Amino acid sequence: MLFTQSSATAIIITAAILGMVWALAQFLLISRIPVKSEGISDSTGLVTGSNDEATTRRLTEIYNAIYEGAESFLRAEYRICAWFICVFGAIIFILVAWGTGWDFARGLFTALSFVLGACTSILSGYLGMKVAVYSNVRTTVSAQKSGWTLCFNTAFRAGAVMGFALCGLGIFMLYISLLAFRIHYPQAEDWIYLTECLTGYGLGGSSIAMFGRVGGGIYTKAADVGADLVGKVVHGIPEDDPRNPATIADNVGDNVGDVAGMGSDLFGSFAEATCAALVLGSSIGLSGGWDAMVFPVAVSAVGIFVCLLCSFIATDISTVKKEADVEKALKIQLISTTILMVPAVYFASETFLPGEFELRATVGLDVITLHPWQACMCVIMGAFGGLIIGLITEYYTSHSYKPVRELADSCKTGAATNMIYGIALGYKSAIIPVLVLAVVVYGSFALADMYGVSLAAIGFLSNLATGLTIDVYGPVCDNAGGKEFRQAQSIAEMAELEPYVREKTDALDAAGNTTAAIGKGFAIGSAALVSLALFGAFVTRIRHSSADELFQDGVNMLEPVTFSFLIIGGMIPFAFAAMTMKSVGVAAMEMVLEVQRQFDEKPHLLDANPTERPDYDACIAISTKASLKEMVPPGAMVILTPLLTGIFFGVYAVSGLLVGSLVASVQLAISMSNSGGAWDNAKKYIEKADADSDLKGKGSDIHKAAVVGDTVGDPFKDTSGPALNIVMKLMAVLSLVFADTFYAVNSGNGVFQL
Repeated sequence: MLFTQSSATAIIITAAILGMVWALAQFLLISRIPVKSEGISDSTGLVTGSNDEATTRRLTEIYNAIYEGAESFLRAEYRICAWFICVFGAIIFILVAWGTGWDFARGLFTALSFVLGACTSILSGYLGMKVAVYSNVRTTVSAQKSGWTLCFNTAFRAGAVMGFALCGLGIFMLYISLLAFRIHYPQAEDWIYLTECLTGYGLGGSSIAMFGRVGGGIYTKAADVGADLVGKVVHGIPEDDPRNPATIADNVGDNVGDVAGMGSDLFGSFAEATCAALVLGSSIGLSGGWDAMVFPVAVSAVGIFVCLLCSFIATDISTVKKEADVEKALKIQLISTTILMVPAVYFASETFLPGEFELRATVGLDVITLHPWQACMCVIMGAFGGLIIGLITEYYTSHSYKPVRELADSCKTGAATNMIYGIALGYKSAIIPVLVLAVVVYGSFALADMYGVSLAAIGFLSNLATGLTIDVYGPVCDNAGGKEFRQAQSIAEMAELEPYVREKTDALDAAGNTTAAIGKGFAIGSAALVSLALFGAFVTRIRHSSADELFQDGVNMLEPVTFSFLIIGGMIPFAFAAMTMKSVGVAAMEMVLEVQRQFDEKPHLLDANPTERPDYDACIAISTKASLKEMVPPGAMVILTPLLTGIFFGVYAVSGLLVGSLVASVQLAISMSNSGGAWDNAKKYIEKADADSDLKGKGSDIHKAAVVGDTVGDPFKDTSGPALNIVMKLMAVLSLVFADTFYAVNSGNGVFQL
C-alpha cells in the first residue's frame, strides 16, 4: 500500500465530483446549439430555405410534444415508485431488524440505504430522459450542417452527460453512505455489518430499474408495434410518418424505456456489484484496513478518469468525418477504455491493497492469503470478458456480418422463414458469450475465490461511463430509451426536412443500432457476474449468521428442496418473459384499434399533405395507462418470489431458486436480445437495398416480411430481453438483504420445515 489510509477516500470523491462536473460541461456544449433555421454553418441553426420559420416552429412543436409526453409518464410512474419505496422501505426495516435480533440500527441503515439507492436510481433515469429529449432536436439540427463531426459530437456528448453523471452520482452517494455508516461501525471487525447494511442501496437501485425497464419497455413497444402494424404493414406509410397517430407516443417511449430504464438498470448493476464485493471482501479490512476494503469502489473511480481521457479520442483526436467513421469511433471508445483500464487497475491494486491480505474462503474454514496482482487480474478478466461479449453480440446483430445478411435473405420466402432463422440466430448467439462468462468465472474464482468473481463483475462495469455514453448515444431503431439519432431521424421525418438530412440520420441510426446491441450484450454479461457475486455474498452472509452451521461446505444442489427450487428458479425467467411480452401485445392491440379508428373516421389523415393533425394525445394516453397497469404483475412476481420462498421454505430453497434463475436468465436474455436486434438490422439492410438487388428494398414483399420480424423482435430486444438482466440481479440482491431474516425463520429451514 503506497499511500496513506485517506488516499482511497480522496481519489474516490475526486473522481465522483469530476464525473458530475464533466457531465455538466458536456451539457453546456450541447446547449449552445440553437434550435432555429438560419443556415448550414456550424454556428447557426437549420438548413436554409424559403420556409425556415415554419420548419423551426414544427421542430419546436415536436420537441415539446415528446418532452411533455415523457415528463407526464415518468411523473406517473415515479408516483407509483414513491409509494413502493415507502412501503417496502418499512418492510425492510421491520424484517431486517427482526432477523438480526431486533438490531434497530441495522434495520434502519438498510432501509435508509434502500431509499437512497431508489432515489438515486430515479434521479439517474429522470436525468437521462431530460438530457435525451433536450438533445434530440439539437442532434437533428446538427445533422443538417455540412459534415459529420458536429452531428456525431452532439449525440456523443448527450450520451456522455448521462454516462458520467450517473457514474459520478452513484459513486458519490454510495461512498458517502459508507462513510456515514462507518461512524456507527468504527472498528474493522464491525465492518461486515456496515457492508451488509449497504446492500439495501443495490436493492433500491434494482427495484426502480425493474419498474423503469418493464414500464418503459411496455410503453414504447405498445406504441411502436401499433404504429408498425397499422402504418407500415396495413397502409404502407413510412416509419415515423407524421400522419401516424402513434408516432409521438413511440418517440416518447424512446425516452422513458431505454434511457430512463436503461440508466436505472446499469446504475443498479454498479450498486449491486459494489455491494457484493464489499460484503465478500469485508474481512479484508482486518488485515488491510479501510482502503483495502473499499478497493472495488476505487476501481470504479479510476474508471471515470480513464473514460474521460478516452472521450477526447472521439470528439477531438480522431473525429468523425464520414459515414464509415461513426461505427469505428464508437468501437474505438470501448476498446481503448478497456485497454487503458489495465494500467489503471494495476495502479489501484498496488496503491490500495497491501502486499498480502487475508480473505475468508466461501467454502470451508480456510483463510486465503492473496496478493494485489490476483485482485488486479480478476478485474482485468472481467473488463476483457465484457469487451469480447460486446463484439460477439455485434457480430450476430450487425448487418455488416454474415448472420444478419442470412436472416435478411430468409425474408425472400416470407415472414415464417424469417421467424425461424431469427430465433435460431438468437439461440446460437448465446454460445460464445456463455463460454466467455464460464472462463471468467472459473479464472477469477481460482485466483481469489468468490471475491474474485465480484471483482470480475466490477471489471465488467469499470468503463461504465463509456458504456453508457455509447448506449445513450445509439440510434437503436424501435428501441425504448431516447436514442438520440433514432429520435433525430424521427424528428427529421416528422418535420419533413431535406432528404439529405434523413439520409444522414439514417446512417447514424444504423451505427447506433450496432452499438446498442453491444451495450445489451455488455449489460447481460455484467448482470450474470453480478448475480453470481450476490449469490456468493448471500452464502457468506448465511454462514456468518449461522456461525458456520449452514453452507460451510458450500451449497449442495442434491438437497431435495434445493434441487426442487432450482427447477422453479429456471422457470421464473420464462414466466416473466411471457408476462411482459403479453403485456406488450395487449397494449399494442389497444394502440392498433385506436390508430385504425382515427384512420377510419378521418381518412384524409392518409393524404400526402393532410390538413388536420392526428390525435397524438389519445395514443400517448393508451401507452401510459397500459404500461403503468401491466408493469405491476411481473415486478411483483420477481420481488415476492424470493421473499416468500425464504420465509416459507428457507435458505436452501432460496439457493436453488437463485441458481436456477441465474442460469436460465442468462441464456434467455442473450437469445431474445440478439434475435430482436438481428431482426431489426435485417429490416434496415433490406431497406438500403437497390431496386435491382435480390432483396428489392423498401416496399417490397421481402421488406414486409422483414417488418413483421422487426415487429415481433421489438418486445424481445426492448422489453423482455433487457428486463431479464434485472430479474436475476433483483432476486439475488433481495435475498442478500433478507438473508438474516430467512435464517431467523426456524433456523433457516423456513416455516414449512422442509
